[in-house]
This record gives sequence, C-alpha cells and structure tokens, in this order.
Amino acid sequence: MAEVTVQAPAKINLHLGVGPVRADGFHPLATAYQAISLTSRVTARDASAWSLTCVGHDGVDVAEVPLDDSNLALRAARLLGERVGTGRPVALHLDKGIPVAGGLAGGSADAAATLLACATLWQVDADAADLIGLAGELGSDVPFGLVGGTAAGHGRGELVTPIHDTGRYDWVVLTFDFGVSTPAAYAEFDRVHAGAEIADPEIPAALTRALEHGSAPELAAALGNDLHPATLRLRPELGEPLRAGLDASALAALISGSGPTCLFLAEDPDHAERVAAALTSYGRARIAYGPVPGAELI
Repeated sequence: MAEVTVQAPAKINLHLGVGPVRADGFHPLATAYQAISLTSRVTARDASAWSLTCVGHDGVDVAEVPLDDSNLALRAARLLGERVGTGRPVALHLDKGIPVAGGLAGGSADAAATLLACATLWQVDADAADLIGLAGELGSDVPFGLVGGTAAGHGRGELVTPIHDTGRYDWVVLTFDFGVSTPAAYAEFDRVHAGAEIADPEIPAALTRALEHGSAPELAAALGNDLHPATLRLRPELGEPLRAGLDASALAALISGSGPTCLFLAEDPDHAERVAAALTSYGRARIAYGPVPGAELI
C-alpha cells in the first residue's frame, strides 16, 4: 500500500461536567460526546522524509494550522512509528472540513485519523484498543475521534465508552473568526468557583434517557456545559447569537466545550435550515447531524 486516506468527524459536547482541579492541574470530566457530520480527511503516503501539508474546504481557514512537529497529526504518526518500530516516514496531507480552534476537536480528529491511516499503511498488527491507548497519550479528545457515535468520556475525557443512542439529531454549528483558549476557559471556571465546593461530575440520567429514546426535545432539555458561564465571561458577545438562535425557534442553544462554537439543536433538517438563516450575520452557520462513525477508511 502506498497511500491510505481516513476520514474523522468533529465532536460536540452534549454535556460537559467539570470537577475540581486535580493535583496534576487537570479537571476530572464527565462528558457526553457526539460525533457530527463535519469531517476532515488525512492521507498518509510512503515518503523518503516526514512532511505535512494542509488545505481547508467548506470555508475552513487553515492559516493557523502548524505544519511542523507541533502538529498533533504528525505527532500521532511519529508516536505510532516509535511504538511499532517502523522507520518508514510518511507524508501526511490534511484536508480539513472541521473549523480550526472552535472547540470541535479538529486537531484531535486529525490525530485519530492519522493513527488509523498509518496503522493501515504500515500493516500494523494493532487492534482498536491499542490505537485508543495511543490516542489517550496524545490528547483527551483523540480517543473519541476513533470511537465516534455518542459516548461518555471520563478522566480527562480520554476514557471513552459508547452510550446507547437511538436518535438522529440535526444541529446548526455556528463558528466565528476568533478562538477561545481552552486553558483560559478552565482558568476562568476556577476563578468563578474559587472557594466553592465542586462535586464530582456525572452525566445526567435525563441525558442518557433522552438518547435512549432518540428524542430531540428530551435531549434539548438535558443539554449542559459547566464551562458555558466561564466562556461567556471571556467572550460576552456570544450571548447575542445564543439568544438569536432561541428566538429563531431552536430547541436549545449552548456553547460546545470551551467554545467559541455555538450549537443549536433543531427538530429536523428543514428546521435547521431556518435556524441557520437567522444566524448568518453572527458567524459561519453550518448544518450537521449526528451521531456519525469515528475514524474510518475511505
């Protein structure tokens, strides 16, 4: 095999519960992930030297994507190569349809896709559990990029188990031309809760019931994000599009993860189109659905 291409999805957080900061500086999380139909592709080719190129599609700006060893996809390829003992370098090409720095785990999706692409290219005898273990070393959201669907995340988010989900959910994903630093959002969360007792996070039972029933209205009532207030303090201008989406009849509106991407749950694809039309003056409104599979060969 001289070339392998893998597609991986964006993630959203249906619920993000944040616990008190640990001694290692991380916060314990209880999150419900969903993979949605905004995707990126990674192509791995045999090469004489390591390299990385990147383009964007569907209006995704990749100007800020690093092309050196700090890129998570290239780190993923090198890590897998070290663990399996291959000295064969690869040329990676990223075709990004997941907005950059938007809280949608686009870099993590690239890394997950790279692990599967390189394992296939090198004909590595590694099962899913092996790749998920490596993914957890790379970052909290990388394992979910392999698992996809709807899943619970614990620890730092890297301990992933599927959640029974019988529904299809239509989303409007509103992205902006600015980002929010994830460390800054967690630091603001700590400031907001300074001196307060924070309970260990849990995924609400109402959320898992809504997913089991496949009910968008039930899901709307159960969505939540403990970082939502902290991100709004950092970017108060996000309040206006969130209100506008609700005024446009979205079932629910919330910030995804640390943001700044805003999510709006719709009743069906036609309803999503109407909600998106009301939000175009605030940012780029994309329509997506979930859940979709994790990283897969194409």
